[in-house]
Amino acid sequence: MKPQMMKGVRLLLALGLAMTFALQMPVAYAADGYQPQFKRVVTQYIAALGDLDATSGDNAQTWGLWTVDPGPRGVRLSNFEQLQAAGGVAPAKWQFDSQDWWLEENGLIMEPPEFPLPPGKYIVTGYREKSAVLTVYPSDEDGNRRWELNRDANLYDVTHLGCRSARYTPAAGENSCSPAQAPQSAFRVAAGAPMPPVSGCNKQDYLVLVVVAVATDS
Repeated sequence: MKPQMMKGVRLLLALGLAMTFALQMPVAYAADGYQPQFKRVVTQYIAALGDLDATSGDNAQTWGLWTVDPGPRGVRLSNFEQLQAAGGVAPAKWQFDSQDWWLEENGLIMEPPEFPLPPGKYIVTGYREKSAVLTVYPSDEDGNRRWELNRDANLYDVTHLGCRSARYTPAAGENSCSPAQAPQSAFRVAAGAPMPPVSGCNKQDYLVLVVVAVATDS
């Protein structure tokens, strides 16, 4: 079997396992009397920050959600001039922000996720060995949103290592940070590797968690 076909088969098997887990998830909560009901969703993506070893933490209000896969909607770095000429409006109709922009592992300029990630329960996976329920709690009086994973999973377990994403903002003046300065030879970024720095920019790498189902009664 050709490598591309083998890769496709592995991805389908991983997706199948994730979906099977999604259907079984309510049973995992039966012991405490609460059985959330989950529904499958067209794949969504969470942009997360945190220690890879963490199973719970704070500041989920700094996490974002792509409800639609941003990859196919992205603009190649080589097409940045055309994006500028269009007033920053991408072919997929999202608006580029020169003061706050995103890149993914293939060198595509992406639309930003929606901030903040809404409270609720999400079945997340990295398409590897584990899937888990991510619980994001409502904001407390200080605006902090706690999060936690079940099944002894940590952020590394549910991070899609092949999906890389980073947020770029000006390090100096407002015109100091541009996709035109991005090193196109640095793409594609290897699985698990950091996104490349861009001259004149501050960079924040985000973990990418794949969402396959959400609770309907959170």
